[in-house]
Amino acid sequence: QVQLVESGGGLVEPGGSLRLSCAASRRTFSRVTMGWFRQAPGKERELVATINWSGATTGYTDSVKGRFTISRDNAKNTVSLQMNSLKPEDTAVYYCNTDPPMYDYWGQGTQVTVSS
Repeated sequence: QVQLVESGGGLVEPGGSLRLSCAASRRTFSRVTMGWFRQAPGKERELVATINWSGATTGYTDSVKGRFTISRDNAKNTVSLQMNSLKPEDTAVYYCNTDPPMYDYWGQGTQVTVSS
């Protein structure tokens, strides 16, 4: 069974940083575009950042540009999201998935809470 497992979330003060990691159970993920998504309470899930198979092309939603950086290590089947200058509005459950996302690949996500 294909799995994507997110980790690295936690509670951080505004202005702080976190690094999220996503581990894929299959090497086939190294050939596809991957994304980080988030879902805040009462809101729809949104795409936050995306990275193509080689890592050469990345994209970000406007609200995180300049603060978040997506990267990948295909040798380790991992995708990471470095989050700096965190704001309370970044509070959400963060998920990784292919972009576009596949229903069967949604994992449990990792909770990020930004609060003083």
